[in-house]
Amino acid sequence: MKHKNKLIILIGIFFILFNSSCKKTEETAPVIETGTVTDNDGNTYRTVKIGNQWWMAEDLRTTKYRDSSFISLVPAPPADTTWKHYTTGAFCNNTDAGGHIIGRFYNYYTIVDSRGIAPAGWHIPSDAEWKTLEEHLGMSANDADNTGWRGTHEGEKLKVVKGTVNGWSDYGNVWTTNESGFSALAGGCRMFNGSWGTPGQYSTGFWWTISTNGSNAWYRYLDYKNANVFRYYGLKTYGFGVRCVKD
Repeated sequence: MKHKNKLIILIGIFFILFNSSCKKTEETAPVIETGTVTDNDGNTYRTVKIGNQWWMAEDLRTTKYRDSSFISLVPAPPADTTWKHYTTGAFCNNTDAGGHIIGRFYNYYTIVDSRGIAPAGWHIPSDAEWKTLEEHLGMSANDADNTGWRGTHEGEKLKVVKGTVNGWSDYGNVWTTNESGFSALAGGCRMFNGSWGTPGQYSTGFWWTISTNGSNAWYRYLDYKNANVFRYYGLKTYGFGVRCVKD
């Protein structure tokens, strides 16, 4: 009887500890704050708070500046060969296999136009603001200042999970967690000469910063086979995606 009572007591203690552990995990789980913002073109975007910053959780899709004037639409390759000659604002549509627009690529001249393309109360992020995001996700300050592939798993935390529509390729062995809620899609890019970047959709994603390095501009790049974040600078005639951050 004594042994039976001891067993019952031990089971009871285990049950209490197990429940306490589960409650503690639930109580300490991070809560992602979200919201929405609408641009001058009428597009509404999901937003997410990451650290002390509010970011758009979708790529910008506007076709207009804040004063309602239109940004120049340059047809997608191979129909167009003029993209590389633009030194004023220009964009092109990024479509999936079914012809549906999944995003828009802008040259650098678009994002620095004085008419503005970010929704009111928002702006194009600087290189430093991207570093703030990366450091909040775990990248060291030293790594953040480097060029090329930096950090460890920060890229995984930015990307939508595999299997998401227009998400990341299932090839390779890099996980995508979207722990941050940033929800980066693999849209590819348009090259400085106007051609599509390769391997393109489902494999890569590129985003402008507003910061310059001489005659070039800083950008960020995510890849389906890398868990970290690439930082470098490129010609202003590239066509990259744009995320906005709250003022």
